[in-house]
Amino acid sequence: MAVAQSQAPVSRWQFILQELKPKGPLLTPFNVLAAFIIVGGLIITAIRFIYGLGAVTNLSQEYPWGLWIGFDVITGVAFAGGAYIITLCVYVLNVEKLQPIVRPAVLNGFLSYVFYAGALVFDLGRPWHIVNPIIGNKFGYNSVMFLVAWHFLLYMLAELLEFSPVIAEWLNAKKAKRILERLTLGTVIVGVTLSTLHQAGLGALFLFSKTKLHPLWYSEFIPVLFVVSSVFAGISMILLEGTISHKVFRDRIDPRYHATFEEIVFSLAKGAAVTMYVYLFLKFLVFVHGQHWEHLATKWGAWFLVEVIIFTLIPCALFTHGYRQERLDLVRIAAVMTLLGILLNRLNVSIIAFNWNLPVTYYPTVWEVWVSLMVVFAEILVFRWVVNRMPVFSASGH
Repeated sequence: MAVAQSQAPVSRWQFILQELKPKGPLLTPFNVLAAFIIVGGLIITAIRFIYGLGAVTNLSQEYPWGLWIGFDVITGVAFAGGAYIITLCVYVLNVEKLQPIVRPAVLNGFLSYVFYAGALVFDLGRPWHIVNPIIGNKFGYNSVMFLVAWHFLLYMLAELLEFSPVIAEWLNAKKAKRILERLTLGTVIVGVTLSTLHQAGLGALFLFSKTKLHPLWYSEFIPVLFVVSSVFAGISMILLEGTISHKVFRDRIDPRYHATFEEIVFSLAKGAAVTMYVYLFLKFLVFVHGQHWEHLATKWGAWFLVEVIIFTLIPCALFTHGYRQERLDLVRIAAVMTLLGILLNRLNVSIIAFNWNLPVTYYPTVWEVWVSLMVVFAEILVFRWVVNRMPVFSASGH
């Protein structure tokens, strides 16, 4: 009688190669749309690098920063703020009920920074000079750009280190996972510090544009406003992504966490509402201190009120009412409106209200929009790939 031979153990490299294979059907509507957007975006990117920025963008000497900076970087970094907020709450403030969303929040934050850094290369006229802000060449070590570049770089490394225990667990590297988990608290503290400085640094870039940025948006407190708004922007992004992930990846979420999902949502809604009240109070103080009453009667004043009232005050009230009445629908509507408000604010500061008194106006081309969509779809695909393979929606040790 033949003796059955035991199956040879799979090496780590063989395991990784197996994991690289697609899981699930390829010809889904989302995959087809994503492939169309990404392939088209790569073609546009090739044209941009061969023929220059002028071939696909409306950038000019008056508007050297366009959609690729205003949306992909300035706005995108605010949307990624949820990572440092959640890690601060869980690892430093010991808010254990938020533990289930730490890993997806960190993953989203890390991928956002990686892809937005990649998008930054598109906007540079000479992308091979991207190292200049990092080494201080032609900027100086006291430059805000130098600080932002280093905050950006170090925070990406910090988030990778925060997420590394998940990678080690996926690879069944138990010893490496134990070592990496011991570094988590220190890494989180460094990461929160870097992220706060980075959010403020992006706002500080516009302190040098007092003569260019409309008075309703310019303030010496832009760095503070950027930091505070990144808190409820990050929370809103977590609420939106969490709602989608809770449905799309339901089979990968630990069953014990399904029951706590609504509790987490309402806790986040409360946090978003509180920080939005703080933001609105600061915004009011800045407005009164700047004595900009005469601007409210202009078209810029009407546009400013749209941003502050419709996309900040109203979602703040919806977050408050949704939390008190425990209504998920109101919280989700508030999260979407808040994200639109953050997008509007960052575009106002970086593009729309920038050089407001010039006769020329910048409008992004369809190609600029396409490339931005390519970055978004590529990030979603990578996020889905990681979630479908790594224990992102399970607690540490499970």
